[in-house]
Amino acid sequence: MPIKRMIQVQEMSKSKSISVIENPEHLKVFKNVVFQSARQGKLTTLRGILDSLSKEEVQYIVSTVTESTTPLLMACRHGHLDIVNYFIEQCIADYEQVGSVTFDGETVDGAPPLWCAAAAGHFNIVQSLIKHGADVNHTTFSNSTPLRAACFDGHYDIVKYLVQHKADIEVANRHGHTCLMISCYKGHFKIAKYLLELGANVNRKSVKGNTALHDCAESGSLEIMKLLFLKYHAKMENDAYNMTPLLAAAVAGHRNIVDFLVLRYEIDKLEKIDALELMGATYIDKKRDVLQALKYWNRAMEERYKDPRKVVKKSRPDDLIPAYEYAIEAESADELENIVSDVDLMRMQALLIRERILGPAHPDTTYYIRYRGAVYADSGNFDRCIQLWMYALDMQQSVLEPLNPMTQSSLLSFAELFSYMMSERNGQRVYSNLSFVDMKTVYLKGVKEIERAITVVGKPMPLTEKDMMNFNRCLQILMHLMNLVAKLECKPEDAQVIKRATYKLLKINPKGMNGYEPLHLAVDKDTSAVGRYPVCCFPDKNVVSLLIDCGADLNAVDVNRNTPLHIAAMSLKDNCIEVMKFLIESGTHIDSRNSNNKTALELVEGTCDICPMNYVTLKCLAAKVILQHNILYKGHVPCKLEGFIESH
Repeated sequence: MPIKRMIQVQEMSKSKSISVIENPEHLKVFKNVVFQSARQGKLTTLRGILDSLSKEEVQYIVSTVTESTTPLLMACRHGHLDIVNYFIEQCIADYEQVGSVTFDGETVDGAPPLWCAAAAGHFNIVQSLIKHGADVNHTTFSNSTPLRAACFDGHYDIVKYLVQHKADIEVANRHGHTCLMISCYKGHFKIAKYLLELGANVNRKSVKGNTALHDCAESGSLEIMKLLFLKYHAKMENDAYNMTPLLAAAVAGHRNIVDFLVLRYEIDKLEKIDALELMGATYIDKKRDVLQALKYWNRAMEERYKDPRKVVKKSRPDDLIPAYEYAIEAESADELENIVSDVDLMRMQALLIRERILGPAHPDTTYYIRYRGAVYADSGNFDRCIQLWMYALDMQQSVLEPLNPMTQSSLLSFAELFSYMMSERNGQRVYSNLSFVDMKTVYLKGVKEIERAITVVGKPMPLTEKDMMNFNRCLQILMHLMNLVAKLECKPEDAQVIKRATYKLLKINPKGMNGYEPLHLAVDKDTSAVGRYPVCCFPDKNVVSLLIDCGADLNAVDVNRNTPLHIAAMSLKDNCIEVMKFLIESGTHIDSRNSNNKTALELVEGTCDICPMNYVTLKCLAAKVILQHNILYKGHVPCKLEGFIESH
């Protein structure tokens, strides 16, 4: 800590005339200095500060949250045993207090001190906390125990100590993952073996149906898998995606697991064939190794034809798929040999195999279709990319629930791609043959996704805060697609299709965060930030014009009674005055007041050349007079006018 700050704090300690707790400025300084000292392990500094305060002040300071955490949690996180003991024994800090801590870039909320020490591997602090009475099974907000935290990073000595002090090995986190599962996933053989010897449930399933065997398969932990499978007779169960551990290993590309399991007599023949074919697909898309892919596909062929009396034939789709260029799966080793020199055909084989075995609902199916499309886009083949992405988006909207993050990701990827294709390099557009039909199709699918979200199970959306965030993001993505279609020249009949879809969107009255309607989003600068890469810039006059033409309510208000004109005024963009003028000339009430009793022009006072008197109507003046003189109007004027008067 800087000498100047240290002297300042010491002087505060000596000369304070009122309690530190009652002085916000002093309290803030004390909290920050104590927090940083605990983090950096400066016990002498802490004593110099806290020993001069009253017992109540000390307890308050060491227990209050700073930067979402507490001094005790920081001392536990960074391994300062002397400070931990000082806080608990001298400062009477609550050793069950919780806060947020960060490990490997991930923030864990509601973590108690024992969880922090166990996760960080500080054995001596774990011992101290338990001796002082810490609850060995105190969980975080996600229901993770200190034992699970120790299992995650392989702290065997801490795992053993916690178990000896009655840690429950079967407490699962909110996803249903147990200590055994996380040990298998992280490949900690010694811990997994110890938990199994204690009687850990080897066949327990998570919320999504995966078992410890699945975790071994996904991480490539063959040694642990052999222990589970051979010694503890773990069952090969299917998870929520109907994936067995063998198929999961093939999708992840763990050759050691696949080669071990396909030789086991306990595994069904069709499952072995599927795994070998998936392994080949993984080598194509994940490892770009055509020869290894061919090797595994040939092994699958051998399995299919091993018994001439019981040939296992492939199931063929009813229709060939244009997105895959009407490719069909090879049915023999000779057919494979004929296509091995054509990399494009091999890639289509991989997509066909994955879709047939995993099905459209599995995340990897559409992920690799989109991945293959992105590869084409990187090489300048935008048409093939759009064709594959369109197929993936259709698949997602047909099998996934509304607002699924994968569907949103597809819509955003289209917006980013179209934006890039429409951009200019050296005075020329990147891609001059962008089809308005493609852009129109994606826009219509975006409108469909919003409609699906609002009408899901017959209930209004959003249902929860998470739903609200998803819905808002999807609506923002749609605004970017709307921005793009509004810019691109098209035929009159195509323009009418866009307007009909936009009219339909407005009729279902979608509202995002803060009660924002599409017109609010069209003039909000924050709508610009929707993904990792810049897509479109807002406020945007073209989008505003399209929405107004389609019947958007110019005077719609959000939860703070802001009209779109207010939001445009708050955007502080170079073009916001132009957009404000356009809104006003289109009929927005210039003198509507928000919940802070501000008009839009008052928000941009001094930076706007709009003269309000040019737009104030006699109707507006009458409303102001009624309000200024407190004239009773409710029940005496038509209902439609009551809201108009209130807005002034």
